[in-house]
Amino acid sequence: MTAPLKAAVIGVGSMGRHHARVYTQISQTTLVGVADADAATAERIGAQYSVPTYTDYEALLTEEKPDIVTVAVPTRYHHDVATHAMEAGADLLIEKPIAATVAEGQALIDRANALGRNLMVGHILRFSPVIQALKQHITQGDLGKIFQVACRRVGPFPVRIQDVGVVVDLAPHDLDVMRFITGAEPIRLFAEIEQQVHTDHEDLVSALIRFDNGITGTLEINWLTPRKVREVTILGECGMFLADDLTQDLFFYENAAASELEWNHLSILRGVSEGKMIRYPIQRGEPLRAELEAFANAVLAGDPMPVTGKDGLSALQLALSLVKSGNAGEIISV
Repeated sequence: MTAPLKAAVIGVGSMGRHHARVYTQISQTTLVGVADADAATAERIGAQYSVPTYTDYEALLTEEKPDIVTVAVPTRYHHDVATHAMEAGADLLIEKPIAATVAEGQALIDRANALGRNLMVGHILRFSPVIQALKQHITQGDLGKIFQVACRRVGPFPVRIQDVGVVVDLAPHDLDVMRFITGAEPIRLFAEIEQQVHTDHEDLVSALIRFDNGITGTLEINWLTPRKVREVTILGECGMFLADDLTQDLFFYENAAASELEWNHLSILRGVSEGKMIRYPIQRGEPLRAELEAFANAVLAGDPMPVTGKDGLSALQLALSLVKSGNAGEIISV
């Protein structure tokens, strides 16, 4: 394909409207239309960017013939909307989670493969500058052996979320980040869930995860905290990294006991003591822009998607396993 790609967004609510904005800002794409079941919403976003608007997304696909489509409708509609978009000839970016069920997610992957379409899942945290920097430090071995990864994602209840609970809505972010940073796969997990405010679904989860390389993971997610927190910490032999995704700050807290040893003697580390703290400079940027640029560039170059359907399906499977564990009060092998 040649640039710019004709881009469309189906579902221009709280997240989709930002996809529409970014498609008008990056050089790889031209926004050719938006669709939303709410006519007023579609017309407002369409007028803002001077593009055609639709309440019938199939009409958008037929009339505008986009090369790429963002699907940002409620989760329960992902399967049907994404399938129609692929059959109309578009490559897709689906906002996480990939689908409402594992079966629907697998069906989307299978359909994309059968049609030769690109399918990317919008796990936006991978494109956060601070998460990218954290991944680089871990890959370089700056922590030595990793002991634990912990994610904390808490904040107020979002009225916009009605069709899923906090686990399916938010946990895929952190489950994907854990896999992305550690390069490891979970083998078992246990979760405690609570329903305090949401009328239909859980709004709090605390979970413990064991990975196949021995790393333990902890997860704290809720819609009950007045102050928003988005943090990832990685603990290892040489100290601890703390990534704050809200401020895009990265800190390293040194284990002074490790700094006194030669690198090849870390296997005999016997202690932990407080050392210096380093705040790394991060080149800040909008993760969504980086995500959509990566998506468009991969489509144009014919390269693999930066976040695959399989990645999205793994995050969904793990999130649903957390719900299952919480409901049953049992350890789940995955």
